[in-house]
Amino acid sequence: MTPTQRHRLALLLLWVTPVIWSSNYVIARAAKGVVLPHVLALGRWSLALLLLMPWVGRELWARRAQVRAEWRQSLVLGATGMWICGAIVYLGGQSTTATNIGLIYAAAPVGIAIASRHLMHEHASRGQRLGMGLALLGVIFVVLKGDWHNLLAVRFTPGDGWILLCMLSWVAYSVLQQHWRSALPAQPRLACIMIGGVVVLLPFTLLEVWLVPPLPLTAHALTLIVAAAILPGLLSYVAYAFLIRELGATRSSLLLYLGPLYGSLNAWWLLGEVPQWYHLAGAALILPSIWLASRKGGVPGSARRGLGG
Repeated sequence: MTPTQRHRLALLLLWVTPVIWSSNYVIARAAKGVVLPHVLALGRWSLALLLLMPWVGRELWARRAQVRAEWRQSLVLGATGMWICGAIVYLGGQSTTATNIGLIYAAAPVGIAIASRHLMHEHASRGQRLGMGLALLGVIFVVLKGDWHNLLAVRFTPGDGWILLCMLSWVAYSVLQQHWRSALPAQPRLACIMIGGVVVLLPFTLLEVWLVPPLPLTAHALTLIVAAAILPGLLSYVAYAFLIRELGATRSSLLLYLGPLYGSLNAWWLLGEVPQWYHLAGAALILPSIWLASRKGGVPGSARRGLGG
């Protein structure tokens, strides 16, 4: 695949990946009272790793020296991307509102842009900054359901602290993937990160099962684990790794702004929750802004590194 073809594929994935990713909103809501947060996250990433291994197992063995050399990075990325942004976000979602989660996560692309500028000298153009700002306003409009007075009604709970930690962890996961050079191609490196995530998740899952009354592992729970492993797990993270390599962390983070829109469509399809007028108004602001912010320019080629391949 030529560089031009890879760039075009990345731009397509920027719009498509949030469709798959937003399924995690529905899974998280359906999992409450069905499967414990750490059990869901551990099952999700263990199964995703098993599904990926037939594609990368031989290469991991052939590059085992590089795998050993990067184990600390894999552990940190696994902790930030699979543990905190996996189990902890499910935990926080049990004691806060969707409005609060949306408002907190809306800051993630801004945080990624700031961190990328300082660590990788990844500068956004004026048009990209304008697009990000307008998209942010659109997301906040959707989260507040078109009524800015709802901002006055926001009340923060302990769960918001967990969600804030998750948002900061996602910033770290996104930026460190690009900042840390890797001798591994993208998919083998992702497998190493998944291994790191499973290693970190395991003791916390055992602690959760010990402290919290266990829930039966029903067919419903297993279905949620499989869905989480395939959709917001394997497929989404493979696509996100490719996006960071091709577009950089700043532009790749724009897909977070599409989550509330696509999440409402998933909720309409799966849960029968009909989209409201503010979803359409937010889409009218977000979609052209994403196009503006994702246009080529403003990111030096030397900043695109760190995912191998």
